[in-house]
Amino acid sequence: MLNLERLRTLDALARHGSVSGAAEGLHITTSAVSQQMSKLEREVGQQLLAKNGRGVRLTDAGRLLADHAARILSQVELAQSDLEAQRGQVVGELRLAAFPTAARGLFPAAIAGLRAAHPGLRIGSREMEPESAVQAVIRGDFDLAVVLDWYNKPLPMPDGLVKASIVDDTADVAMPATHRHAHRDEVDLEDFADDDWVTWGESEFCDEWLMHTLRSKGIEPRVAHRAEEHPTQLALVGAGLGVCVAPRLGRGPVPEGVRTVSVRQSVSRHIYAVWRADADRRPSIRAAVEALKSAAEQAV
Repeated sequence: MLNLERLRTLDALARHGSVSGAAEGLHITTSAVSQQMSKLEREVGQQLLAKNGRGVRLTDAGRLLADHAARILSQVELAQSDLEAQRGQVVGELRLAAFPTAARGLFPAAIAGLRAAHPGLRIGSREMEPESAVQAVIRGDFDLAVVLDWYNKPLPMPDGLVKASIVDDTADVAMPATHRHAHRDEVDLEDFADDDWVTWGESEFCDEWLMHTLRSKGIEPRVAHRAEEHPTQLALVGAGLGVCVAPRLGRGPVPEGVRTVSVRQSVSRHIYAVWRADADRRPSIRAAVEALKSAAEQAV
């Protein structure tokens, strides 16, 4: 009889590609991963792992069994989802991920509401960039992720996921209060062709969107500063060091010395939740989506 937890370990190894990655994803030690794999090899009577430099790789038998393990675990997830749906209770564990703005703007109210309404539900959360969060949901490391599409740049979405709209988030341009356009009610992105930009980390999804959008308007952006968090970006703007795109969700009070102005051709992000299709009937997923929507109504 194949042990389900050992199959889960094998599946994590296949997905993460290393013992350390599997251990982190399963929240166990690397020693525990190795022990589980040794026991699984004895159970099946075949070698599943082979040394590969300092790491390991799956053998042909390991890849074959890993493919079966992924399907078995998906069926187990579906069975658990159906049982939860039949019982109709919002209980168990729910692991949430979101990009920083959504984590700041939505999670406090949404998670507090969930805990108050469903005391039998254990909730954990983590900040994570959208592309990484999608992959984490596919791997099963998280149950639900809050991600985004920019109005002109969708986030690549693999098969096997379900999504639900949460909110549309408008973004403004933030500039120093002494900026030549600070007195205006509306601006165009083209108005800042000669300005220094404060943007996100290089190659992040939102940074790629900004570079793509400005270049599509004939502007080669002059990036002066990069910062992961919007409060840091706004602090740099307030010091007169550039301009930035400032989404409204989770923005908080704008620092003294900063003015935000609407963009004439609206710049917005569509924020939504994604989860695995085999978990679609879980009441906890549905409750989380409703809590996120409620939090969004209060936030924007």
